[in-house]
Amino acid sequence: MISSPLSTTVHAAGAAFDRLAPIYDQKFTDTLIGRAQRNAVWKVLLKTFNHDDNILELNCGTGEDALFLAQHGISVMACDASQEMITHAEQRFEAQTTPLPVVFCHLPTERINELAPVRRFDGVFSNFSGLNCIEDLAPVAASLSQFVKNGDRLLLCFSTRVCLTEIFYHLALGQKRKALRRLSGHTQATIDGVTLDVHYPSLHQIRRSFGSHFRLCSTTGIGVAIPPSYLEPWARNHPAAFRILCRLESLLARVPLLRSTGDHVLLCFEKVSV
Repeated sequence: MISSPLSTTVHAAGAAFDRLAPIYDQKFTDTLIGRAQRNAVWKVLLKTFNHDDNILELNCGTGEDALFLAQHGISVMACDASQEMITHAEQRFEAQTTPLPVVFCHLPTERINELAPVRRFDGVFSNFSGLNCIEDLAPVAASLSQFVKNGDRLLLCFSTRVCLTEIFYHLALGQKRKALRRLSGHTQATIDGVTLDVHYPSLHQIRRSFGSHFRLCSTTGIGVAIPPSYLEPWARNHPAAFRILCRLESLLARVPLLRSTGDHVLLCFEKVSV
């Protein structure tokens, strides 16, 4: 099922990912590293949400996670700031032989309150750094609190501020600036000529932004042993070593301190009464 767009204005992250949409699956979704990191997220996803739940997905991209959820009997309202990402996602679902319970909507996360406040979901999900494109997360948290009831959960995947693999890799190449690019909490990325602000909030800052409405239940590292996606050529050239890293991932993902030093961190929040 496909919805009409609610968003009509140009959004910086949306414009950047419009350029990336045609090759996003090739560059990340269908890669060894992309698959391995996403599978790690999916393990937690199926422990967090249940069959027949109705989930709000933020930054849905080309619909890979929405498809996974729908195939497990979970309904999804999937939103993204990029119209081209939504278009690609719609095309994927139109090609499915069986209708799936997914509604797509072109809507940036900062404007999620434009969905009717009376609409209720059983949880919220955001994968792979979409929320890192937002400078102030507190208004987003306040908006999301309107859509879920006490006890419902948010599962949110952020790029970390400290990624040890990235630091060691770029330092070994003598690329100090790239090695330390996340540590300031902000950088700028350029996607096909479009400049995009990217923020790397600390775990403390994220908890503070969501703390008025949600409490943090669990922290899972994503990409603690599995390397960042730009090391895909290495993964393909060293399959045995990569398989070892994938096995190590499940062992390290919940280790205190280490779990916050991977490529991403997956945070589960629970709605609390205020």
